[in-house]
Amino acid sequence: MDFSALFSTVFISCFILSLTAYSIYLGFGPGAEDLRDPFEEHED
Repeated sequence: MDFSALFSTVFISCFILSLTAYSIYLGFGPGAEDLRDPFEEHED
């Protein structure tokens, strides 16, 4: 396997993993109480 292919694979994998972790942190972290739920607002 070429070094550039290995580097690209590791970089893309780390980027996707960090983006997923940050999204989970935003969704369930300390600021989650300020998020609004549009489906809950329009249940009537």
